[in-house]
Amino acid sequence: MTAVAGPGPVARNEDSAAFFDGTAAGRFLLRRCRPAGHWNRPQAVRCAQCDSPDLRPEPAAGTGRLVSWVVVHPRPGADDPPPPAVPAIVELDEGPWWWTMMVGADPAGLRAGLPVQVVFERPEGSEAVPVWTPVRGQPPT
Repeated sequence: MTAVAGPGPVARNEDSAAFFDGTAAGRFLLRRCRPAGHWNRPQAVRCAQCDSPDLRPEPAAGTGRLVSWVVVHPRPGADDPPPPAVPAIVELDEGPWWWTMMVGADPAGLRAGLPVQVVFERPEGSEAVPVWTPVRGQPPT
């Protein structure tokens, strides 16, 4: 379910409804296992660490560190080209990795370990989707 604005709108279904209810309210929800408290991706049906099926959506911090990224430049020749797209992988402070898009960042300033935080975009005709931006004023650790 890693949602990124792309060729078409992101739409909810029965499995993603709780996640998108959260994004609409500006909350980033992950699934947490009740027995051990492990954090899991929103689409998890069993805990990745202890295999428990007892998972519930809970608000996550919405912060993490940049692990990897690529800069996708627009085609040359456009009169008003869009900025480069930056697909990325973020390691959430809770542990899971999140495949996403970076926004509001100079691609030349990105580096592994860069502190990032979630923001939500709502592409036309789409659910609100989490994307990530650098945390201002904090050096990586």
